[in-house]
Amino acid sequence: MPQASSEFVTHCLELLGALGTARAKRMFGGHGLYVDERFIALIIGETLYLKTDDETRPRFEAAGSVPFDYATRDGQRIVMAYWAAPQDAMESPALMLPWARLAMASALRAAVSKRPAAARSSAATPRKPASTSPSAGRAAKRRTGS
Repeated sequence: MPQASSEFVTHCLELLGALGTARAKRMFGGHGLYVDERFIALIIGETLYLKTDDETRPRFEAAGSVPFDYATRDGQRIVMAYWAAPQDAMESPALMLPWARLAMASALRAAVSKRPAAARSSAATPRKPASTSPSAGRAAKRRTGS
């Protein structure tokens, strides 16, 4: 698989820069692209693939995009949740922005769904106030030496 040229990586960062601070990191024989520290895209060869999910994938399909896939050593095809950016979106940051927003939305939904259930529920549930019972006060005084 050929590496993306540095000019193509720079072009993709400029396209995604309309959404936020964009940076690239070499990985998987290509590059991972982050916007505001969220992983939203891959560059493999000279193709930019944007993160999708069940909610955004139909928009990419309707635009004629194709998913990133690869073959494993045993010949299985693995299809990833990253779809090629529509060709017209590659022309300018303004044309890429709606697609980049879809990728960011997918990344944010994925981050929420990956948080442990306890973290999700504790964020929505206020913490109980510290106990004000007399025995709790005595125990606190013993710990602090007061």
